[in-house]
Amino acid sequence: MALSVHQGFDSFLQQLVPTAGERDAKARHRRSVEASLEASPFGVFLFRETGSFTHGTGVRGHCDVDLLVSIKASRPNSSDTALGWVKSTLQASFPSTEVVVRRPTVQVRFNGGAETWEVLPGFVTLRGGDTPVYDIPGAAGGWLDSAPTAHLGYVNEVNQIPAVAGGAKRLARLAKAWKYYNNVPISSFYLEMRAAQYVAGISNFIPVWDMCLFLEKLSGHQLAAMNDPKNKAGRFTACSSEATRRDALSKLSTAATRARKALDAYQKNDHSTAFAYLDLLFGYHFPIR
Repeated sequence: MALSVHQGFDSFLQQLVPTAGERDAKARHRRSVEASLEASPFGVFLFRETGSFTHGTGVRGHCDVDLLVSIKASRPNSSDTALGWVKSTLQASFPSTEVVVRRPTVQVRFNGGAETWEVLPGFVTLRGGDTPVYDIPGAAGGWLDSAPTAHLGYVNEVNQIPAVAGGAKRLARLAKAWKYYNNVPISSFYLEMRAAQYVAGISNFIPVWDMCLFLEKLSGHQLAAMNDPKNKAGRFTACSSEATRRDALSKLSTAATRARKALDAYQKNDHSTAFAYLDLLFGYHFPIR
């Protein structure tokens, strides 16, 4: 029996969940990465996993491990200096592994990049009260605020709203799948926070409807910077530069058009056409009807 659009999304979301093997690989190098940084001259207060694995919004095959390192040393004036500290330390510990700066993190590419750790240097501040707020490198330079526990809490709060239970993380995962399968240069964190913000304002979550409306909303405000919904950090930007924003907006416009055509076909009960446009939307990864 041919899949309905709803069944197609259910199947697609299941295939996007990272495998047990990916989760095992995530843990494989954690202790060695932490030991390397703990022995560094700059010292470490604590480690905090952030990002898709921790938030439950990762996409299979695209789940790098994000590790925020709270550094004991005084924050240098330049975030390049902090990134250099971390890179030098990790290179010394893993001489046969590629270690590169990819702002705002240092990437450690184990197994030829099949398992990538993204290490983010952070310097705890006194700005957050009971919530830890860190100075972290900005994507384009300088320093930015980050409040990882507050932002994870926000996504979880929205995700648990009874009327849309699970919707925030499901929409975030769909948005990230669109990003990865179409090579769209938008911050995954930005997509996740925008998805939670969108779901907080709806009364029911239906993927074929809400993926369309979400993309149209992103396109409508031209990927504008987003205010922190928890008021703990600064504004979140979508892209690392104006050039990448223009590229992202072009791909976003195409995606919104395809999502709208899929929704129109769904409303006409034309499931074959809806599946065809959804397959285009997700870079030919959507299930076959």
